[in-house]
Amino acid sequence: MLDFKLSEEQEQLIQTARRFAKERIIPVAAEADRKSEFPAGVFEAAWENGLVNCTVPAEYGGLGVGELENTMIVEELAYGCTGIQTSITANTLAATPILLGGSEEQKKKYLGMLTGAPLLAAYATSEPNAGSDVAGMQCTFKKVGDDYVINGSKAWITNAARATWYVIFATDNPASRHKGIAAFIVDRDTPGFRVAKHEDKLGQRASDTCVLSLEDVKVPKANLLAGPGAGFKLAMETFNKTRPDIGAGAVGLMRRCLDECVAYAKERKTFGVPIAQHQMVQHMLAEMAIRIEATQLLVRKAAWALDTNQRSPIVSSCAKAYGADSAMATAIDAVQIFGGNGYTKEYPVEKLMRDAKVLQIYEGTSQIQRMVIAKQILGV
Repeated sequence: MLDFKLSEEQEQLIQTARRFAKERIIPVAAEADRKSEFPAGVFEAAWENGLVNCTVPAEYGGLGVGELENTMIVEELAYGCTGIQTSITANTLAATPILLGGSEEQKKKYLGMLTGAPLLAAYATSEPNAGSDVAGMQCTFKKVGDDYVINGSKAWITNAARATWYVIFATDNPASRHKGIAAFIVDRDTPGFRVAKHEDKLGQRASDTCVLSLEDVKVPKANLLAGPGAGFKLAMETFNKTRPDIGAGAVGLMRRCLDECVAYAKERKTFGVPIAQHQMVQHMLAEMAIRIEATQLLVRKAAWALDTNQRSPIVSSCAKAYGADSAMATAIDAVQIFGGNGYTKEYPVEKLMRDAKVLQIYEGTSQIQRMVIAKQILGV
C-alpha cells in the first residue's frame, strides 16, 4: 500500500529548511546574484543548522538521512535561491563518490573534514571539451612510483574557488575513453593545483563556479579513489544518486514561481479586473501546479528507489529531465504572467528564469537523460 504521509522527523526537516530559506536565503539572494558572489555566511549558518552534508552517515559526523529526506531539504532551499542551494548542497555531490567507492580511511578523513567544520568540497568531471561526453575527457594522469601525476583542466566546477578538497576524474589515455578514467581526491594546497577563471554566468550567479588547472599535480596512492575504468562507473553511479536532487531543486524553483505569480495575479489589474480572473492566466497557473505535482512525485519515487537499493537509472533520469524542462517552462510562464514587469530585475521572476536554464544542462543535459532512458528501455 502506498503512503504519502510524512513522518514527524521528515516534517521537522522540511520546516527547518523552509524557515532557513525564508530567513537566510531569500533576503540576500538578489544581491548575491547581482554581485555573482556566494554568501559564505549563509553556508556557515546552513552547516550550523544541519542542512549540509545530510547524507553523510552518523559514524562520520553527518545526519545520515536517506535520499528522500535529502531531496526534501534541497527543494526547500531551492525555493529561496537555486544558486545558493546548489553551492550549499554540492558537498553531497563531492561526498557521494567517496561514500560509494572510498576506503574507510578516505571516508574518515575527508567526510570527517566536512562534518567537523563548515568546509566546502567540489566534484570535477567536466572539461571545456568534455561536458556531456564524460568519456571524452582529456585531463590525464600517469603513475610515477607510488604516486600519480595529473595534468589538465576542469570546467564549470561548483565551489571551485572555496573548496578544501576535490574529487578529480582523469584518464590514463584519452583514446581509451571510459576504460581509462580514474578518480582521485586532491587537496586544495597540492602544488600545481590552481583555481583559474571565475565564470560570469547567465543564472545561478550566487553559486561559485570556476575553471580548475592542474599542472604536474602529485597525488599519493592513498588518495586514489577508483582505478582506470572504475572511475567512469563511479562517476555514473554518483550522478544516478544525485540527479533526483536536480529534480528537487526544480520543484523548489517552480513552487517559488507559482507563489510569486499567484500573489501578483491577485493584485495586478487589466481591463478593470485582477489578471487572476482571466482564464488564460488561470490556465498557466494550473499548468505550473501540474508540473510541480508531477515532478515532486518523480523525485520522491527516484529517491525511494535509491533508498531501497533498487538500481533505477530510468527514474532518476526522468526526475532530472522532466523536472528541469518543467522548471524552465514554468519560469518562462512566470515572466509572461508578470508581463513587462517580469522582464525587469525589480521583480524576482526574471532571476528565476535565468536560474532555471542550467537545470537542463548540469549533471547531464536533458538530451543526455533521454539517451540514458532510451538505452534502459532498449536494453543496450
